[in-house]
Amino acid sequence: MIRWIRQQLGFDPPHQSDTRTIYIANKFPQHGHYTPQRFADNRIISSKYTIWNFVPKNLFEQFRRIANFYFLIIFLVQLMIDTPTSPITSGLPLFFVITVTAIKQGFEDWLRHKADNEVNGAPVFVVRSGSLVQTRSKNIRVGDIVRVAKDETFPADLVLLSSDRAEGTCHITTASLDGETNLKTHYAVPETAVSQSVSRLESLQAVVECQQPEADLYRFVGRITITQQGEEIVRALGPDNLLLRGARLKNTKEIFGVAVYTGMEAKMALNYKCKSQKRSAVEKSMNTFLIIYLGILLFEAILSTILKYAWQAEDKWNEPFYNRKTDQERNSSQILKFISDFLAFLVLYNFIIPISLYVTVELQKFLGSFFIVWDLDLYHEESDQKAQVNTSDLNEELGQVEYVFTDKTGTLTENEMQFRECSINGIKYQEINGKLVPEGMTEDSPDGSVPCLNREEELFLKAVSLCHTVQISYDQTDGPGDPFSHANGFSPQMEYYASSPDEKALVEATKRMGVTFMGSHGEIMEIKTFGKAEKYKLLHVLEFDADRRRMSVILQTPSGEKLLFTKGAESAILPYAKSGEIEKTRVHVDEFALKGLRTLVVACRHFSADEYREVDRRIHEARTALQQREERLVEVFNFIEKDLELLGATGVEDKLQDKVQETIEALRLAGIKVWVLTGDKHETAVSVSLSCGHFHRTMNILELVEQRSDNECAEQLRRLARRIKEDHVIQHGLVVDGASLSLALREHEKLFMDVCKNCAAVLCCRMAPLQKAKVVRLFKTSPEKPITLAIGDGANDVSMIQEAHVGIGIMGKEGRQAVRNSDYAIARFKFLSKLLLVHGHFYYVRIATLVQYFFYKNVCFITPQFLYQFFCLFSQQTLYDSVYLTLYNICFTSLPILVYSLFEQLVHPHVLQSKPALYRDISKNSQLSFKTFLYWTFLGFCHAFVFFFGSYILMGEDTTLMGNGQMFGNWTFGTLVFTVMVITVTLKLALETHFWTWMNHFVTWGSIAFYFIFSLFYGGIIWPFLHTQDMYFVFVQLLSSGSAWFAIIIIIITCLFPDVIKKVFYRHLHPTSTQKSQMYTNRVAIGDDFIALQPLSRAKNQLGKISLLRSTGASDAWTPCAVSRRGRTPVHGWAGWWSA
Repeated sequence: MIRWIRQQLGFDPPHQSDTRTIYIANKFPQHGHYTPQRFADNRIISSKYTIWNFVPKNLFEQFRRIANFYFLIIFLVQLMIDTPTSPITSGLPLFFVITVTAIKQGFEDWLRHKADNEVNGAPVFVVRSGSLVQTRSKNIRVGDIVRVAKDETFPADLVLLSSDRAEGTCHITTASLDGETNLKTHYAVPETAVSQSVSRLESLQAVVECQQPEADLYRFVGRITITQQGEEIVRALGPDNLLLRGARLKNTKEIFGVAVYTGMEAKMALNYKCKSQKRSAVEKSMNTFLIIYLGILLFEAILSTILKYAWQAEDKWNEPFYNRKTDQERNSSQILKFISDFLAFLVLYNFIIPISLYVTVELQKFLGSFFIVWDLDLYHEESDQKAQVNTSDLNEELGQVEYVFTDKTGTLTENEMQFRECSINGIKYQEINGKLVPEGMTEDSPDGSVPCLNREEELFLKAVSLCHTVQISYDQTDGPGDPFSHANGFSPQMEYYASSPDEKALVEATKRMGVTFMGSHGEIMEIKTFGKAEKYKLLHVLEFDADRRRMSVILQTPSGEKLLFTKGAESAILPYAKSGEIEKTRVHVDEFALKGLRTLVVACRHFSADEYREVDRRIHEARTALQQREERLVEVFNFIEKDLELLGATGVEDKLQDKVQETIEALRLAGIKVWVLTGDKHETAVSVSLSCGHFHRTMNILELVEQRSDNECAEQLRRLARRIKEDHVIQHGLVVDGASLSLALREHEKLFMDVCKNCAAVLCCRMAPLQKAKVVRLFKTSPEKPITLAIGDGANDVSMIQEAHVGIGIMGKEGRQAVRNSDYAIARFKFLSKLLLVHGHFYYVRIATLVQYFFYKNVCFITPQFLYQFFCLFSQQTLYDSVYLTLYNICFTSLPILVYSLFEQLVHPHVLQSKPALYRDISKNSQLSFKTFLYWTFLGFCHAFVFFFGSYILMGEDTTLMGNGQMFGNWTFGTLVFTVMVITVTLKLALETHFWTWMNHFVTWGSIAFYFIFSLFYGGIIWPFLHTQDMYFVFVQLLSSGSAWFAIIIIIITCLFPDVIKKVFYRHLHPTSTQKSQMYTNRVAIGDDFIALQPLSRAKNQLGKISLLRSTGASDAWTPCAVSRRGRTPVHGWAGWWSA
């Protein structure tokens, strides 16, 4: 029990060594003192809480927020000392906020528990005691032999032991792990592949040794030792032998595998990592404002305490005749009395800190994020994909982006490859009608004839059709069978699947040209060369990795010769080639790149018998090593992939996505700088940048490439800086390669930043994934602290996406890793325009107003309380009734600002997209600047002074305002101030509202009506559960006074009229771009749905106005609702409302 507790607390992890030893079927050694290793069970736990720790853990997390903790302290102070207000006034709002947040988080966690129980309770079959036993997924133990049938998901990470195929292979898809839908082939070692029955598996004597769990989905190092007839056979285990939890079995009837990683130690579970918490600029501003208001609160409390004691220095005020002190009060400590009074004033003014701000902001972000998901303009019909929101905490950050860092392949381009050209033995070829034709020549062979290929052409096509990891799927794949049966006249429809679109395009191209890859059967790969079948034995696969940038296969030809085929980037192949047309091929590769084609270079190597034996020995030693396996494999691969014979190169086209050029131009007009970060070669990247509008033809292209030393790099940077300074009139674009970037960031970071900031566009090519993240971090942490956005579609973009302030994943063809690790996901790059220019604009304006309005209305609320102390000898008498104190933020003023923050639109979406420059109006957190914050705070104090002194002037001279001569009292005065305040702050928000919906009207006027109805009921009935009822009949008396109504109207007008004058003055004399667009929009934006609701005569009249506007040449941009295909947006602004 103690060990379990220590393990749960993290003090006693289940495994200690660097490797784990797994006895298959849990057949532990019977001799010696063997102590089995302890492993995690197979339960998946994605939930955050349990029924036992929910309350303490949730409370701890919520009270880490400064506002919640502050109100908790205030509440405790009210309980401990005699304060002017009831503890309920602080406790009830705090309880409301804590409860709402706890219910939300508890419900979300309950859903996670429910999902976990479904997964953990799923039925599975395991081999135990010589038979197949059904059990639950959570009961699987490390070492159990598990049976998985076709189309089932793997319940744990399994090492494949056998399948229904004699060679021990199976096909799987990992769509739920990385989004790749292609079929992947996994292998069992030959010694276990024959164990296809439960009885043979039960008699299997084998031990698996492997690394401890790690999150990398594509890395697995292990070995299996099989004991057969007293002899131990050791085989290497790698990623191709491991079946990951969450993957699905395809085209295979059943498999058996041994569980090596279970539960939260499975690779899928280890990838459930929590991303670092990103905080928006608005949230940081909000916390700054909170600290300032905390300072105001402390100042008011200290000032009130000092003034109280200054006032009480006179005897007549210190101990008036009606309030004599007791002996205990006279003899008590002055310091304790001062502290007690200070705390009492702190409690009295504590509502200046808006506790409900946090819960309102959370609701606004959560509910507002649905508008992105529901936006049909962000829906991609072809792929049936809509926008996805992974975190709603950064909605407003979409409106503050200054730098966009984008991947190229799959993000700017379609990632749909089409073979275009190739170079073979120094001669360029094109594909014409499925035939390989040298450049400059036309197809001259008659249809149906077999083209004649020379040795170099045939060897090149064979290399391309054999050097890959492509899989084939046929229509009929159930059960074991000969995958080459199609060679005997039976030819079902086959389709190629590949993890790389380039490989698929190349294999399909060779098929059209007559060299067809027919599939793999165990170690045999079959191709057909113009109908003639050839079978090659696959000896070794040298897997692709990002450092080598190439992949190879070693084959045995039908004649018995050992042959290496390799393909990769030209920088990874050409330096290792010793024969072939190297220079001509290099020129052709550069020409392909200038056309924007993706290039691969193909080469081969022939092995003698002795050379191959040495190669085979080295590969076996490296693959079976448990320590430093990757390093040893890289060393062996480099030993093998040398002295190459260059065969040629391929050029594959990746088409640009739709409207990429328009999107980049819109971002540029919005003041957003776009950087392209790609792993492609220099020429290809520049060509694509020019074609997509990232670089203009008139732009001066500067280059920082092929720098080999720090000094050389620094000198080139200085030359570029001088050139930019001399040619400051024209725009500059900068091209940087990965090697030069590493040098620039090592010693000359500031100089590099200065050059980049003066360039209109920057292109970084030959970039490694971590270099992409490093560039983003460089700008993110620069002194200006610009808001960055990274967008990409592949696993190599994840680090960049996580590093940027806002990360966006493209739902492309390179898997779903980028989408899973992003904050937002969209189907196409063109949707980025609306996401930033429209949604980002709306979210920022809404939340900026929400935050400042909250502080404004709380200043209006508490300042009269502070002023009242000057008139009651700082006796800590409260101005408002405790119920009003409690419900002000919860009920009376909460809904209008929430609805405003969900629906407000300063300008119509169509206008925001057609005029990207409007984005500049809200850049650099302009609407939450210190100047704007001071304006709202000053306005709050001004309105509070008007509320208090307006009411005081009315009642100060003569309090007999009732028709029967009855006098107003203290509670009537406070209620008058409170009534004026509730109406004024609500109408102030109405003045700020430009976009009126029925919901805005309902909550605005409904909140005021609710206040009046509630006050009438609260003060008009004697409530038995209230021990005192100071407000009885107070509100009814107030409303029965004509003078009180006159005062309410005059004070409201006095507060809001200067506001209206200021708005009109600034709008007509110094309008912003946004205000100009509002005026144009208000003139012509009459929605179809609005017209449809009007009487027939009025609808005809309004439709006539639209026709007139169109006939006079009014742009569609200025009649957005009328020309909208949905016509779903109501009229903007007050003008539109009153014109109805």
